[in-house]
Amino acid sequence: ADYPILADVDATVAKAYGVVTPDRAAPFRWTFYVGKDGKLLLVDREVKAATAGPDVAKRLAELGVARKGP
Repeated sequence: ADYPILADVDATVAKAYGVVTPDRAAPFRWTFYVGKDGKLLLVDREVKAATAGPDVAKRLAELGVARKGP
């Protein structure tokens, strides 16, 4: 991936974003798209593990995020 990904090992961010709730044993599998200015651009609550990579690439393009590299 040529974009930053957060590793939230202590679940601090997950709790702040509402991904972890007291009534769920596991966090929701959501993707948060955050702009360079720190503003939330989009929350994808329909993440599918089997297609997550291509789905993220497509969504970044839709959001106007420039590709890096060739």
